[in-house]
Amino acid sequence: MTAAVIDGAPAKIPADAEPKVNWTFLILGFAGMVIGQFMAILDIQIVASSLPQIQSGVGASADQISWIQTAYLIPEVVMIPLSGYLSRLWGTQKVFLMSCGGFVIMSVAVGLSTSVEVMIFFRAIQGFVGGAMIPTVFAVAFTAFPASKRVTASVFIGLIVTLAPTIGPTLGGHLTEALSWHWLFFINVPFGLLSFFLVWRYANFDKGDPGLSKGFDWWGLGLMATFLMSLQFVLEEGSKNDWFADDMILLLATVAAITGPAFIWRSLAYWNPVVELRAFNNRNFLVGITMTFIVGAALFGGSFLLPLFLSRVRDYSPAEVGTTLVVSGLAMFLTAPIAGRLVRILDLRIMMFGGFVMASWGMWDAHAVTTEWGFWEFAGIQALRGSGIMLAMLAAQQVTMSTMPVERVKNASGLVNLFRNVGGAFGLAFLNTSLTTNTAKHMGELTSAIPVSDTRMQDMLTGMATQFGGSIDPDGAALKAVYGLLNRQATTLAFGDAFAMLALGCAFAAVVTLFAQPVKPGSVAVTDAH
Repeated sequence: MTAAVIDGAPAKIPADAEPKVNWTFLILGFAGMVIGQFMAILDIQIVASSLPQIQSGVGASADQISWIQTAYLIPEVVMIPLSGYLSRLWGTQKVFLMSCGGFVIMSVAVGLSTSVEVMIFFRAIQGFVGGAMIPTVFAVAFTAFPASKRVTASVFIGLIVTLAPTIGPTLGGHLTEALSWHWLFFINVPFGLLSFFLVWRYANFDKGDPGLSKGFDWWGLGLMATFLMSLQFVLEEGSKNDWFADDMILLLATVAAITGPAFIWRSLAYWNPVVELRAFNNRNFLVGITMTFIVGAALFGGSFLLPLFLSRVRDYSPAEVGTTLVVSGLAMFLTAPIAGRLVRILDLRIMMFGGFVMASWGMWDAHAVTTEWGFWEFAGIQALRGSGIMLAMLAAQQVTMSTMPVERVKNASGLVNLFRNVGGAFGLAFLNTSLTTNTAKHMGELTSAIPVSDTRMQDMLTGMATQFGGSIDPDGAALKAVYGLLNRQATTLAFGDAFAMLALGCAFAAVVTLFAQPVKPGSVAVTDAH
């Protein structure tokens, strides 16, 4: 049967009938959940452009400051799949309220932190409790809304999922410059309270099943938590620590390699698993999950590369980085209503294919990046990438859930969001390693192509030494300046390689869409349980 909201309470109706819906309760309750989801996803990237300010504020070292993001992401990946089980056990509303309330409290605690150790501790709890707000919204869109309105609900979710990490650095940079870094976290309080109130008052969409607590799979939970946290740590920290040359990375990679298969076996063998993996028997779900994984890499990868290039190569301030990135967010915002209409008239495979091709085209254009690129050079690239990801994301959501039995939607939504986040982590790890490796490679190529004995190089060094005549060591200063120029060029070439890799990933996703089963326009309703 398909769940709906009638006069503020859940009801069961025949799958082929259009329910009578109390739209005030449904829209306000759903809006409250969307606000919470936006905050939880936004907080992943909102600190990205303000890490130097946070570092000086809490006295953190260069190695410690990266944990402001890592500590949030590692526990979050455990809660995202777990939230499906908790929603079935306690009901969506209770799970969301506990998640939202804990998130607001931890946001205040993080903002008031005076040491990096305390901040990392509260940031980890914030990521864990806030993680449940992300997949619960996704599940509600496919269970509480009538079939004819699920596409509209999905458009809002797709907009939030793609827009939040994109505007995170933008909002964070402006908040830090206008107020202080503390407001990166305090900003969650008013919106969190609004979300809490709306969900408490209007979002009574379903009831839990206390019987699920019998035979709770503690072994499955332990294996899942160990596997996901180990994997996330390896992906987040591996590129910084030379991967398996580091003992901790090697140990946790081994742990993940053992606990991952053990968790899969336990989930398939136990009668009441924490995460229901049988959703992968559904071909469209499998294809959709694959595309969601790649969307995560493209979404978070693009949001990572561009700010890093602008700050590292162009020396942009956080506010300037934010202003440049606004094009991508604007493109997504404008594409969302168009995507909502296309879902109703196009075969979703065509829509996914077109979206991934657009994103691939934009990323491929960026592989020709130079040291002089700024706002206008990146504008068209961001527009293509933003619009393409929006189209692909929305279509992928529909394909993933289009043939999913309604009783599996909550678990499936957790898996969808988990794969998007893990895809982003894989993408960032790969891009980080690529930047480090290719910068060194291009630096070697440049220095070997222009030896110091070259006449033109000698003339350049002589001219620079004259300019640095007032320094203690003019010749040393000249060599340092030339090295800086070469390193800047090598770094730019490495960024071009990284953009090209993202383009190839999106092109691969476009090919994967051809393996999905045909999904007719408008036939995106979740299937009836019977």
